[in-house]
Amino acid sequence: MPKNEREPIRIKINGRSREFDRDRDLAPAMTLSYLLKEVLGLTGIKVSCDEGACGACTVIMDGKAVLSCMLLALQADGHEITTIEGLAKDDPVVQAFAAQSEPGYGTALQCGYCTPGFVMTARALLNENPAPTLAEVKEALSGNLCRCGCYAAIAQAVLHAAEAEKVRAGGGR
Repeated sequence: MPKNEREPIRIKINGRSREFDRDRDLAPAMTLSYLLKEVLGLTGIKVSCDEGACGACTVIMDGKAVLSCMLLALQADGHEITTIEGLAKDDPVVQAFAAQSEPGYGTALQCGYCTPGFVMTARALLNENPAPTLAEVKEALSGNLCRCGCYAAIAQAVLHAAEAEKVRAGGGR
């Protein structure tokens, strides 16, 4: 059943319930990435291609990684959105990307532009699969582009995060 056109748009963003007037606050063609970055000031969202090809705008919607540039803000009605700003500073994925990876791989952070998208994709992967293989990590990250080319370090960071979560839960080394 279609929603009443007068009802506000309700979106839970980073744990906070938000209401938007569909006429006053949201233009019909406004993307979720525009709402999050330009309207709400969540600058962790990066918009590089604006056509779903790079993954820089990845957010988590109801537990799944989605490209916020490919969704209208209106489509987020009734959903829960998490941006990189909504992750805890001690989240193992955040920590793994900030830490040095395996020797010879460098670091998962280079220029940093693609990093939020990779972090959010990795977080969604580990929420769904807490012990991914390297092949599963590469598959999950295949929609994210890094112009600096540090893919090996990024994949290792995700594996480190998975191990850190296992240890944190009491099941590791």
